Amino acid sequence: MEQKDYLLREIEKIGVLMRALRQKLFGGEKEKFSIAPEWQIADLKEMLLGDANLDLDKLMGLDQEKTQQYFSELAGFNVANIELLAQTLAEIGFGHHSEPFLVKALQLYEICNQIDRTWSPERESNIRKIKEARDWLDDFN
Repeated sequence: MEQKDYLLREIEKIGVLMRALRQKLFGGEKEKFSIAPEWQIADLKEMLLGDANLDLDKLMGLDQEKTQQYFSELAGFNVANIELLAQTLAEIGFGHHSEPFLVKALQLYEICNQIDRTWSPERESNIRKIKEARDWLDDFN
């Protein structure tokens, strides 16, 4: 019972962290970015490492299988929290026209689909948007 309580607290802690991080990076609905775009990635890395023990540089270099294994070793990253991270990385990728962030976000959404067999229209919509953005970036470059 104690182990289950610990895991639930860790999941909640990561969820709170991800929502706070998204608020800091992107602000509310009316404003697109609450901090300068050049500081977004540095703040994201610092908050994830300090509060969630997640090394974004390491995560960005992993393939899908190793990414899934990495998350299995971290406490507090359930499907909802991985999906929040995917959404955050996608928004940074869209804002900076950064394909690596879009690729990683797509990987994370696919991991969510593997773990959570429930179909999510929002998740599928986000996957489609990322694929369209990647196609546009390929055409642009």
